[in-house]
Order: sequence, then structure tokens, then C-alpha cells
Amino acid sequence: MDKLKILLVDDESRMRKLVRDFLVKSNYEVVEAEDGEAALDIFFEANDVDLVILDVMMPKVDGWQVCKEIRAYSKVPIIMLTAKSDERDELLGFELGVDEYISKPFSPKILVARVEAILRRTSQVSADKLLEAGGIRIDKAAHSVMVDGQVVELSYKEFELLSYFMENKGIALSREKILNSVWNYDYFGDARTIDTHVKKLRSKMGEKGDLIKTIWGMGYKFEVE
Repeated sequence: MDKLKILLVDDESRMRKLVRDFLVKSNYEVVEAEDGEAALDIFFEANDVDLVILDVMMPKVDGWQVCKEIRAYSKVPIIMLTAKSDERDELLGFELGVDEYISKPFSPKILVARVEAILRRTSQVSADKLLEAGGIRIDKAAHSVMVDGQVVELSYKEFELLSYFMENKGIALSREKILNSVWNYDYFGDARTIDTHVKKLRSKMGEKGDLIKTIWGMGYKFEVE
């Protein structure tokens, strides 16, 4: 089986070497870029990258712009690295379709664990898994969503979140349970992560966004009347 390819983008060579060594040890193929411009060249020329690890602060083209350009053409999972801990940066990342957001300094082992969790979910999608409810149809193999017959473009994490809601139709889900199930790691944050994704998911679903009910003080429930 071919190794999964990861594009690692960071202007600090020591950081790239540290992360690369851990990823290679875990049997991933790693390609590197030292700035955003080079990252975009590699991504679009190779066209076979399975996941992107992207630093925010970089010369020439910053991480936000790289993320925007990749997201315009691809749903490839993106993990954003930043030295800042400003929640506005984190929220911007999620708005742009970032799947994970990790502040420096971080443990390379934790980063690899998150990479593995994302790629495991990506590769284990059931080939014949279809979900349908309330005029919404999810094809997990094709990674596509249709609402009342119209294709709706979702980010990787929005797709995972909607799938989880539909698989647990009618069940009240706490934010903690959603984090553990959809993000698949111990998340040391707060509800902003989920609430931001739900808000964007609802807006993309139009009127069908109302099927995702807010349970105040607890979490959410997907409910078809």
C-alpha cells in the first residue's frame, strides 16, 4: 500500500525537521515547503497530497491565503499551526475550513496523533454508506451532500459533523460527546469549536439548517419532524 503523503509548510527549518522525523517514523511520506508560494506550487503540481500541515506566519504568502486557495479547489484536511493563541485567529481558521488548529509550542507526538486520527477517518469511509433524512442525502464514499436535490459544498469537518448528527438522529448530543466523536481526541478547549462549525453548517444548509436543534446548556440534536 502506498504511503499517505503529507505536505508540511513552515518557514522554520528546525520545526520542519522535528515534525518530519516524527511523521516519517510513523510511515508517512513528507514533502516540505518553506513558504506559502512554494506550498501552493507543490500542492497543485503534485495533486496527490492527503493532508496539509500549515504554519500561519510565513513569508511571500501566509497560511491564511494558502488555506483559501487550497479550499477553493480541494477538501483535503488542513491542520493549521500558529504561534498565536488569539481566539480570533482560531475562529478565522475554522471559517476558512481548517480541520484542526494547534498552537505552538506543541508536542510532535500529539500532532502525529491528530494526523493519524484524521487520515484514519478519511481512509475508513464505508464504500456503500448512504445517509438520508429530511431531504438531506449524504454519500460518504463520494464525500458529497445533497439538500433537496442540490449539491452543498461542505468542509471536511462540516461533513463529519453533519454525518455524526444524522447517524444519531433524534438523540441529544452534548458538546463533549460531539468533540470526542467528531474531533476524536481529548480537546482542551471550549464550545467555540463546535458552535462555529454548527453555525456555518446551518447557513450552508439553508432552511434545512433548522433540523439541527440547539439544546441550551448542553449541545445539539438533529431532528426530523
